Amino acid sequence: MNRSATRSSVRASLTLAAALASTVLCATASAAVPWDTSHGTAAALASPVSSERGCPIVYFDLGETLVHTADDGSTGYQPGAASYLRDLRERHIRIGLITNVPPSWGTTDAERAARLKKEVDATWRGSAPFAWKDFGDRILTPRTEAERKPAPALWERAKADSGRCRLVYQAETAEEVEVAASLGYVPYQVARPHRPAFLPVRLIEHLGRSSR
Repeated sequence: MNRSATRSSVRASLTLAAALASTVLCATASAAVPWDTSHGTAAALASPVSSERGCPIVYFDLGETLVHTADDGSTGYQPGAASYLRDLRERHIRIGLITNVPPSWGTTDAERAARLKKEVDATWRGSAPFAWKDFGDRILTPRTEAERKPAPALWERAKADSGRCRLVYQAETAEEVEVAASLGYVPYQVARPHRPAFLPVRLIEHLGRSSR
């Protein structure tokens, strides 16, 4: 695919994600008004996704997406992040992290993830601890400097481990979201004005049911 076609594909993916999110937000804001079935989402969003299928998988960046670092160096949840992760957990939607850390933190993802947890927990000031256990072993970090985002390596590794699950990527930076979109992820830039802080959970359930 040439560069122009790739850019067009990315723009289309980003536009679709934003439009669908707006549809869900409007629908939930007015229970008295039936959802517009012409969008093809009303029936799919009405019931929860089966936990047995285990799809989709939602990957996040960490810093300034789920976690905020204050001026004094302390860390805590971004507004709405704790309740959002809880909603995903209650619906049995698997989640993961795709985040940059120094490759020197370990020789495996597990070792680097363990160091990341220590670093975050050491400065944590939230009333509830960060939900590390929800991510399981789906914490992907660069093995070399060349793998650091926005290089595509971490997204490609996550995709290779996903089977046939639909993949979502949420981050605060447009560049990372665009790279994820170019690799087939459903992209969402968080904390944008006039949009939900995160991609609505009911939309993620719908994406998991969609055929590929």
